[in-house]
Amino acid sequence: MFKHLIVPLDGSRLSEAALPVVIHLAQKLDATVTLVHVIEKNPPAEIHGEPHLCQADEAERYLEDVQRRMFPPGIRVERHVHEAATDDVPGSIAAHAREFESDLVVMCTHGRRGGLLKLLFGDIAQKVVASNVTPVLLIRPAEGGSAAFLSGRPFLVPLDGTSLRERALPIATALAAACKVDLDVLMVVPTLSTLSGVNTASRFLLPATTQEMLDLASKDAEEYVRKLLDGMPAQGAKVTAGVKRGDPAEVIITEARRLGVDMIIIGTEGKAGMEAFWSSSVANKISSRTHLALLLIPAHVPAAAQ
Repeated sequence: MFKHLIVPLDGSRLSEAALPVVIHLAQKLDATVTLVHVIEKNPPAEIHGEPHLCQADEAERYLEDVQRRMFPPGIRVERHVHEAATDDVPGSIAAHAREFESDLVVMCTHGRRGGLLKLLFGDIAQKVVASNVTPVLLIRPAEGGSAAFLSGRPFLVPLDGTSLRERALPIATALAAACKVDLDVLMVVPTLSTLSGVNTASRFLLPATTQEMLDLASKDAEEYVRKLLDGMPAQGAKVTAGVKRGDPAEVIITEARRLGVDMIIIGTEGKAGMEAFWSSSVANKISSRTHLALLLIPAHVPAAAQ
């Protein structure tokens, strides 16, 4: 389980919205926290309406102030400023995660939904995930800049029947147990009208056959999740699983709202980032229609995170 959390901060109050989650995790997991600021080469004068930290000494003072303001006694907090200016901020974050042997990077997503999409499919988060160094937890600030999370509500793990998605389960189960919340496992089987991608043609050319195959897939999915739950070791978290029919993204979003979950935990391809999760259109829908935290588990997770 997670024992060393790295938290990149850019100097803005908006980036600090992830810190209540970090503090909660550090207390629940007895984890060390390292606050990191990377000096950016040729930075803009402002970031999120605040002065950009361009000097190592002012960045160090900022991190020290964050530790004093935000962290209660008893949490082990370290600070690091990457002083050599770089134009590869995500690469620097990944390198520090590797150097410090961190097992989780916690990043606050910036802006409204468009900003989240840019982060998920743009440079920073995707490159950090693609490094396959560590899982990445993306925190979405709620209205007012705070992050509502880990409030006793369950976590959700969507599956698609592949081992890649299953690899998120041990981490999700252990994290749910540590946070004393329930874990919901969801597998979605498309309906004839919601087939997409390479399967779209079959619904028009062979509708009866395709419908029969989907019905069989639904029955197989129910058996799959039943065996999956039976084979999971007890870790203290209540785990439930179900199978739903429909458009994967729409069903996941609907179930997340119905269950009132705090976080979605997803196994990813790593190099392909979130685009590997079913399809980029599904990931876009999930990320653009919820304010939920997303924990991305890359394909090659270090053993320490298991």
